[in-house]
Amino acid sequence: MAQADELLDLIGDIYDAALDASRWPDVVGRAGRFVGGQVASIFSKSPIAGGGDVLCQSGIDPHYCRLYFEKYVKLDPATTGQYFAEVGQPIAVSDLMPQDELRESRFYQEWAAPQGMVDFISTVIDKSATTAALFGVFRFEQDGLADDVARMRMQLIAPHIRRAVLVGRLIDLKSAEAQAFGAALERMTVGVGLVDRLGRLVHANAAARALLDAGDPLFTRDGRVAVRDGRSDQALQDLITRCAAGDAALGTGGSAMLMTAQDGTHHIAHVLPLTSRGRRTVGRMVEATAAIFVRGAALEPPQAPELIAKAYRLTPAELRVLLGIVDVGGVPEVADLLGVAETTIKTHLRRVFTKTGAARQADLVKLTAGFALPVSA
Repeated sequence: MAQADELLDLIGDIYDAALDASRWPDVVGRAGRFVGGQVASIFSKSPIAGGGDVLCQSGIDPHYCRLYFEKYVKLDPATTGQYFAEVGQPIAVSDLMPQDELRESRFYQEWAAPQGMVDFISTVIDKSATTAALFGVFRFEQDGLADDVARMRMQLIAPHIRRAVLVGRLIDLKSAEAQAFGAALERMTVGVGLVDRLGRLVHANAAARALLDAGDPLFTRDGRVAVRDGRSDQALQDLITRCAAGDAALGTGGSAMLMTAQDGTHHIAHVLPLTSRGRRTVGRMVEATAAIFVRGAALEPPQAPELIAKAYRLTPAELRVLLGIVDVGGVPEVADLLGVAETTIKTHLRRVFTKTGAARQADLVKLTAGFALPVSA
């Protein structure tokens, strides 16, 4: 019972952080302790560029954090495996390589061991063609290697962290006082609609009104927000109903949905409960139980690299070269980016051409674009 209460309390704070970014450091720290470690972080890194950035962290020594992204991210043997992990899948360094192999690496001896770290369990919360954003928890000697309990707990909270991060990208109300909430919404380019437990629209900003006036894919029917496509409409109404029951009712099923207009354009909607914790103030102001954030769907595919690798049986090295060519251009630039000889890049590139049937670098760009998905889930 205590664990269940702790989880519900943590989930509520995670979603509060979507509306107030100042809460993230405390939330990340608590999430890390829930999983089973004293140090945790939300960060991004690229196996292509060999760089990254910390989005939010709790407990990390600033010196070692700076060293990691300046030097050791390129030496981290787990980076590629973490990048290729499925979104939401808990994965530990101990899952990727034997401990004796890890301990022999320069990365471990120079960066992890001096801090007493023995493992790191993480989950991908978002992904682009070249970069992954992750939530991760460091395990020290007193914690031991990541175990089944840690994986189970990571699975419980990862979907909620992912949703909160995605919603937080769409709205930033950190500087808006409650009485200025309507004015803050009005200035946003993202469509925001506030609805009650029956899906009736009680407030919409200018961007949302423009979408509703267009009538496709969203429109109002008897005062309720609806989607033209019947299946999508049912999904939206289900999300609104679950939001009325609070954070925990969202479960692991997701709070995002894709909507397709008649002209083929895509929109993505994220739904956030306003019935729990710090968000109750917002809800009471307009008698709303949920906020719907709507934007045009990006064409950046979260899992296209894996699909390309599987389709053409590319090795990780060959895929890195392909993505490097698409992302930065010619062989010299990719060689410099990856820190290897141009002859090595040319060798991998020849194999990529053979496996994909492409004849020019421009063909690789077209090939990659062909794997684009309509929305980042």
